[in-house]
Amino acid sequence: MPALAFDPAPGDKKALEEGSAFTPRFDANGLVTAVVTDAGDGKLLMVAHMNAEALALTLESGVAHYWSRSRNALWKKGETSGNLQEVVEMLTDCDQDAVWLRVKVMGHDATCHTGRRSCFYRTVGLVDGRATLAGDGSEPLFDADKTYRNPS
Repeated sequence: MPALAFDPAPGDKKALEEGSAFTPRFDANGLVTAVVTDAGDGKLLMVAHMNAEALALTLESGVAHYWSRSRNALWKKGETSGNLQEVVEMLTDCDQDAVWLRVKVMGHDATCHTGRRSCFYRTVGLVDGRATLAGDGSEPLFDADKTYRNPS
């Protein structure tokens, strides 16, 4: 567990919104939302969540860590694929319940577990009154099946 601990959010709204103390406001599940973009071109890469440990590890190491809600586990982004996210800058919103990470992706420059650069690779539309999805033309940059296959 990292040594870094976060102080509770101040009760004073002005101190929260204008002060110099980073006091993240974790939700009822102990998470803050993390929006992740490419530091070079600003492309939206992913949206994830961080608990206090992931947030502390990210600040201390400079490499993005997240909390996987589906696996109920901490994860260092890119540890398996080699597509680590080096944090160039971290910002927080006015009430400190979300963070924005501007990152440089190592390896194949792919963030999504499908092998694509971004997790946002489908457009949402309406066809004959039904919501539909269509690919945006992006192709996988690596073979996700080979990368994430669990040897038996």
